[in-house]
Amino acid sequence: MSSSLSLTEVSAGYGETIVLENLSLSIDAGALVAILGRNGVGKTTLFRTIMGHTDLHHGELLLDRSRLTSLAPYARSRAGISWVPQDRQIFPSLTVEENIQIACRPGKWTSKKVFELFPQVAARRRNMGTQLSGGEQQMLSIARALVGNPQVLLLDEPLEGLAPAISDMILDSIRRLRGEDEMTILVVEQHVNVALELAPRSIVLDRGRVAFDGPSIDLLRDQERLNTLMGSSARQH
Repeated sequence: MSSSLSLTEVSAGYGETIVLENLSLSIDAGALVAILGRNGVGKTTLFRTIMGHTDLHHGELLLDRSRLTSLAPYARSRAGISWVPQDRQIFPSLTVEENIQIACRPGKWTSKKVFELFPQVAARRRNMGTQLSGGEQQMLSIARALVGNPQVLLLDEPLEGLAPAISDMILDSIRRLRGEDEMTILVVEQHVNVALELAPRSIVLDRGRVAFDGPSIDLLRDQERLNTLMGSSARQH
């Protein structure tokens, strides 16, 4: 099951500092969308705003037709949004199995199913969070998000610091989620070409606003435009 997500004229940030300014976007149910942009343009702030972790100065957020704007972060999670943050935030003093069990909600995604998706994590189910590699921690963080049975999944830099083989496993899992579940997935990613090849649609942010919103193939075919949007800080591989 998946849901649509929309933001209308959203201005948000931290205290009086506005990071997102009059930002509007609409994500169809079941879409896979890459969120791109230079460092510091508001990508993570977008996810934090969707989850209710920023100060909203103006605008409206909807999950399908339900208002998120006044909901606390825990209520947004219960409404059907799961966020995998860049720093993963697994519980180091709990085992892999306990990290997953603490987040379980009724639905299709069970601990058994996420262990099937990530067999490397299943093999370490009795290990503590501190005993996992970076790649295993990332898989665990995604698995923990999935057992909450979300309708929308937010992935913030899922490939950050991972070896190529582990990155490929993560990418395969994202494709499987969209293919089998038709889950709505937003991915913030600095590996630009990887993101463009993964997601049919891309949104590029610049200074808290949408600078591009369209088919990823358009950017893959127009390197000059991509370089202009992303700047020299972009990692292309």
